[in-house]
Amino acid sequence: MRQVDRRTFLKLAGAAGLALATGLNAAAAMRKPRPLDRPALVRRHNPRFSRFDPFAALSLGNGEFAFTADITGLQTFAAACQTDFPLCTAAHWGWHSTPPPPGLRPEDFRYKDYDTYGRPVGYATDDTGQEELFTWLRQNPHRLHLGRLGFDLRRADGAPATPDDLRNALQTLDLWSGLLDSRFDFEDQPVRVLTCCHPDLDCVAVRIESPLLAQGRLPVRLAFPYASPAVAMADWSQPDRHRTRCARRGRRRMDFERALDQTGYYASLAWSGEGKLTPRGPHEFVLVLKQGTVLELVCAFAQKPLPSRLPDFRHAASASARHWEQFWTGGGAVDLANSTDPRAEELERRMVLSLYQTAVHCAGSLPPAETGLLFNSWYGKFHLEMHWWHGVHFAVWGRLPLFERSLAFYERILPLARATASRQGYRGARWPKMVGPDGHDAPSRVGPLLIWQQPHPIYYAELCYRQRPTRRTLQHWQQIVFDTADFMASYAVLDATTGCFVLGPPLKTVSENNDPLTTRNPTFELAYWRFGLRLAQTWRRRLGLPPASDWQAVLDRLAPLPTAEDCYLMHEGLTDTFTRWNWEHPALLGPLGMQPGDGVDLATMRHTVRRVLQTWQWDRCWGWDFPLTAMAAARCGEPELAVQALLLPSAKNRYLPNGHCYQRPGLTAYLPANGGLLAAVAMMAAGWTGGWPRPAPGFPDDGRWSVRHEGLRQWL
Repeated sequence: MRQVDRRTFLKLAGAAGLALATGLNAAAAMRKPRPLDRPALVRRHNPRFSRFDPFAALSLGNGEFAFTADITGLQTFAAACQTDFPLCTAAHWGWHSTPPPPGLRPEDFRYKDYDTYGRPVGYATDDTGQEELFTWLRQNPHRLHLGRLGFDLRRADGAPATPDDLRNALQTLDLWSGLLDSRFDFEDQPVRVLTCCHPDLDCVAVRIESPLLAQGRLPVRLAFPYASPAVAMADWSQPDRHRTRCARRGRRRMDFERALDQTGYYASLAWSGEGKLTPRGPHEFVLVLKQGTVLELVCAFAQKPLPSRLPDFRHAASASARHWEQFWTGGGAVDLANSTDPRAEELERRMVLSLYQTAVHCAGSLPPAETGLLFNSWYGKFHLEMHWWHGVHFAVWGRLPLFERSLAFYERILPLARATASRQGYRGARWPKMVGPDGHDAPSRVGPLLIWQQPHPIYYAELCYRQRPTRRTLQHWQQIVFDTADFMASYAVLDATTGCFVLGPPLKTVSENNDPLTTRNPTFELAYWRFGLRLAQTWRRRLGLPPASDWQAVLDRLAPLPTAEDCYLMHEGLTDTFTRWNWEHPALLGPLGMQPGDGVDLATMRHTVRRVLQTWQWDRCWGWDFPLTAMAAARCGEPELAVQALLLPSAKNRYLPNGHCYQRPGLTAYLPANGGLLAAVAMMAAGWTGGWPRPAPGFPDDGRWSVRHEGLRQWL
């Protein structure tokens, strides 16, 4: 064999290595997965309807404003939808308050004292002797229905039309462009309505095509109601309690100034062609086209007078198409089309429609109500413990800016949160539960005693830092993180008997079905306290600060998560968790699912997941409980159980044709379920820090699931 000197050997080895590397790179390039066909993925789930159905109502919106339409593309049959799925027009700025009860002032409200380890702490939980004020504070402010836009459709005999009078209906929402295409025949005449929402303005744009227009038989009606805290946001029976004034009138436009008690706003209706807008009563206006078979109009709303020029339909539709294409292409996507598991198609439908619905209803400048901008749930106020379930998914789907829009709310209400903590004798900031834009916590027999929303802002801060790990991010969130941790540390009490720091009493747990006077050490909250304080210390290190000794004292001696029979319990001492208290939220799964598992034993949590799935009363739960369970199952290495939980057949886990999750009469949409489903799918597809080392670790590896994804981020 010929001897080769060292220099020649290295040269030959380098050449061979380069050739090998080139070959490997070429092979890797050949194996590189092809990009997802996102238009096909989205459009195969376009909602399509061929008959009137209140549960098929569809919203158009931009995160700040939403318009919900029926089968006509407008709000024509609002009365027929009122009970099941009210058709409303709403914006994040649209709030109203009725005057306080005579002789009563909000500052006169009395708190109820709860004994808290020897000292009284006041909570807004008692209405005794102050029922009127208690109710008024809960109901005000409330969201406002800005105005109803629909056809004034009448049969040839003059009688009002009903949904049964429509024939050959076909309605399609093109999710990729945000354009709603509604077609139907009315008394043998075709009607086509194209509807969209402008991405930057609070306005709906409409194009109507029909020979009925030339006959004057397709009038468009714009009507304004008085406000109401009720589900439908509107009270049409009190015309004398509000005012609609014509502020400006032009040949093809009319502007309105609205006044309801101390609330004021503006509206404008602009149209093409030779049309005539005439009043019908003090708050109703009807537009009739004088000639032609095409009518285009724009209906806009604002807090201040609208500009002299509004976009026409063509410009609004073009802007909508650009907006939605950017949304669908700009973040993450998951494609299950090649799966043979029969559950995959429905899961993908729920996923795509949930992405759309949360973009419309959960991506605004305020935390969303549990029904978003659809209609009022809890008077339109938002629940900060639910903010996680509405919006955290945006971060892991690569759309963090959509979540960040609402995070500024915590900076704004920080002084109020500090005041609450101080009034109760704690340090830092105690975040409220049920609030409107003013940030004041509404009284409730339950809400003020909840604590599980307290670590949320630390979670949000960490999500922001993971995507932008800069000192600027640290400084932006520093005060909120530190004030939150200060409250958490001061809220925990050192039990002299056990030597452990404990949580409660008094407190209400996640499930809200416990006795606040006796409950101590709930599993979810204990783990979340560990998570929050641990992360807060990490933030101090990142900022070059020493650990906070009082935070560390609580961390080092916080009570362990309560267990019995190799399972976690809802809270300490609740040994009948799985037989008597197995309803409402299965929050005992949250420490390893929604949370990354501080203080959790994996084997114990795996037993708990199985026990919950076997014993829980799922028809007495809520829509986000199913993804909560799926996330815990995935982290425990039970992917089949994760899929089962996510699609578990239950009345509370039924997704309507329009993509909303039905809960009960009066709560026929529930957006925390949509956000939770997206959170679970992202975790199951992209995995989590320290998770199982295989692709799509939360889906079964049985050959029946093809999970292609791009643009997702790992969970904490």
